[in-house]
Amino acid sequence: MDRRAGAYLDVGPARSVARAVLPPSLHAWLAPVAALATLVVVALGFRYAGHGEPGRLDRWIVPPTADSVRGPWRHVALALDFLGEPAGSVLVIGAGVVGCLLLRRPRAALLVVAGAGTTVGTTTLLKHLVGRTIHGPGNLSYPSGHTAFLTALALMAALLATGRLGLGRAAGASLVLAATLVAGAVMGWAEVSLGAHYPSDALGGWCTALAVVPATAWLVDLTADRTAARTTGPARRRR
Repeated sequence: MDRRAGAYLDVGPARSVARAVLPPSLHAWLAPVAALATLVVVALGFRYAGHGEPGRLDRWIVPPTADSVRGPWRHVALALDFLGEPAGSVLVIGAGVVGCLLLRRPRAALLVVAGAGTTVGTTTLLKHLVGRTIHGPGNLSYPSGHTAFLTALALMAALLATGRLGLGRAAGASLVLAATLVAGAVMGWAEVSLGAHYPSDALGGWCTALAVVPATAWLVDLTADRTAARTTGPARRRR
């Protein structure tokens, strides 16, 4: 009986690590990244609080209040923008949840919902706190919720892929960085091109996702592990 119990104790933590949505190999790397991203979000928030005009960085990149995309690229930008709208985001999140459940990763499905929800909630709160506007009063712009949302999805997908493929720190970090850069750049381009955000809004949204998602993933793992420990505790004692 002791041998069976010992085997159970050895396998249990390994299974927990395998199910973790925040790969252990990325813990040390993501913590400073999230901290730096938080500092950037706060710094830009203070810099543009209450403003209604583009900053120097925005003017240097592109005239951000002009609807500058035309032709077929406009349709691409509108399609990307739809992904961040309520209807589009529900479809994307639903597809992510279904995919995770099909892969038998309920913890990952929980992260998709929690990660997207906390990211969107944080950007909404920051918009009201910062009060930056575009195209007149009432159109709050900082940070870009669309950019944060797509970046969050890409980051969560990269974390899950890192864990599932068993990637090391270097490979996992490269995957996370590439996925978030592509997602943030693509959605940021769409939002700025459509005149919905300033470039600095897109940067703030990108950093918001980098700050929020790792913390959410850590909380999901912590909660799931504690729940599993409470559930398996009586079973271990019976053995």
